[in-house]
Formats: sequence, structure tokens, C-alpha cells
Amino acid sequence: MRHDVEEVAARYATAIPTTFLSLIGTPDDPIGRQVIPHPDELISAPSERADPIGDDALSPVPGIVHRYADRALLKPLLICPLYCRFCFRREHVGPDGGLLDDAALATALDWLGEHEQIREVILTGGDPLMLSARRLGHIVRALDEIPHVTTIRIHSRVPLADPERITDELVAAMETDRAMWLVLHANHEREFTVEGRAALKRMQRRGIPLLGQSVLLRGVNDSVPVLEGLFRAMVENRVKPYYLHQLDPAPGTARFHVPVEEGRTLLQGLRGRVTGLAWPTYVLDIPGGFGKVPLGPDYVDTGADRVTDPQGRQHVLSEL
Repeated sequence: MRHDVEEVAARYATAIPTTFLSLIGTPDDPIGRQVIPHPDELISAPSERADPIGDDALSPVPGIVHRYADRALLKPLLICPLYCRFCFRREHVGPDGGLLDDAALATALDWLGEHEQIREVILTGGDPLMLSARRLGHIVRALDEIPHVTTIRIHSRVPLADPERITDELVAAMETDRAMWLVLHANHEREFTVEGRAALKRMQRRGIPLLGQSVLLRGVNDSVPVLEGLFRAMVENRVKPYYLHQLDPAPGTARFHVPVEEGRTLLQGLRGRVTGLAWPTYVLDIPGGFGKVPLGPDYVDTGADRVTDPQGRQHVLSEL
């Protein structure tokens, strides 16, 4: 067992910040399960892929992924505060690689400037908030200078996973004349520590709106009460739940898989139980790079002329 875990740690990056580590009760509790290596990571299912959402095929230059016409990903580094055992980029991320040097960053920024259909740039990685304030500020200012870029989005686990990194200097580096959004990755309400909540407030005081994204994970958040607690924690901290992701089929992640129909049932169980502010869109990123699609649940059956309310009662649609 120990040898297998060491082999996993040698193959896939591992790191757990102090704040996140303090939340772990056992290796298989909802927090430990997300970040502690497990022997099952050495087993790849036939459906799993090294690049499950097609990043590599859709990368015109290093650091850029262009999947949708009006937006593009910019990956300035592939370093994270912690390494999720279910990560869809687990074949690429790690503490010793992926930082775009000055020349590669300039090439990526030039590509964004040359493609006028790009209105939104999503900083991802890795985790963009692992950058120094100086480097992050340089990137934000460079995007400011591209006339057709109107929106900048940052995807990060740092505010809750390693909240000490959210300094006033780092938050100041995010200031821009463009619309700036931060999308926070959190999977369990226990991640919202006192320190993490303070880090979120530090960004909110600068006027940065926060959205939340989560991954549906077996043994972490695969029940209605746990999802309810997670989404309530988001809303109570002024984070709007945005996406609940179906697990991407990365190698060695099968132990986290929740079937789509079970996920739809879980979301249906939340309807009417929590405010609409706390209800995310359940999405699948179709493997191969074909993009995200909502998975429901559905409440309208036009063929049967029926609509179902949150309590499961049906009503005649044409009479409403």
C-alpha cells in the first residue's frame, strides 16, 4: 500500500497547503479524499484520457486554449496550491514546470491581440493566483491594452486552499478597467474556513464578483445534504454557484465517478430546497474538446404537454 502511494506521488504532483491540511480528519474524509494520493490512481479505465477535454489539440500557441469563438484560456503557469486527485490536467500540472517565460507569454498575448473575436480571457492553469503580484499585474495590464478584450476571468482554488496568498498586493494586481471575475473552485462546505472567508472578503472589497464551481465527486459531495451545505456556504459568502461539473475522465480518477443520472437526481433534490441563487448549472465537458453542455435536470416534457414542479407534481403545460 505505502509503495503504491509513493508510486502515485512520483507520477502525479502532490501538495497540501497548511490551511487545507488542517481540515483533513482521515485520508478518505471529504477533504483528504480530494488531495491525498491513493493506489487506485495507478489504474486507468478504458474510457479515461490523458487529455480528456482536448486542451492540447486546441492550443494554437503554448499557453493558449481556444475552444469557443469568443473566449480563450490563457495558462501562464501549471503550478497549483494543491493537486486534486481528480484533476483533468493531472498529466501536465506540477511544481516544477509550466511557467510561461517572457517570450512565450508575449507570444500568447500577441495571439490574443491578433484575434479580434476574443472578448473574454480566462486565466487558468495551474492556478493563476500562484503567480507573484508583479507577474499577475503585468498580465492583467497587458490584457487591458487589447481593445477587443472586455472581460477577464480568473479560475482559482487559492482563496480557500491557501488563503495567506491573497494579500492586498495580489488583489491590487487584479485591478483592471475590464470586467474582472473570479471563479472559486470549492467542493465541500468545510473548505470555507475563517481564513478563507477573510480572503474572499479581501477580493470583494475591491469590487471583484465571485462565482463558484465544483466537481461532483463520489465520497466528497455526492448527496443532497452535502451539496446543499456547499452551495449555501457559497451564497453566504457572496459566491454565486456557477457550475457543478461532471467528472472529466482523466487517468486514474474512476473512484470519484458519479453517473450522470445520479447527478441529475441530486440536482433535482435541491430544487425548491435552496434558493435559486444557490442552484448551479450541472454541466458535462464533452470529452475530446467539444465543449460544455448542461445536463439538467429537466422539468418540461413538451411531447406529453407536462411540466413538473419541485415537489414532483405534474401540470398541463398548454393550460399554464
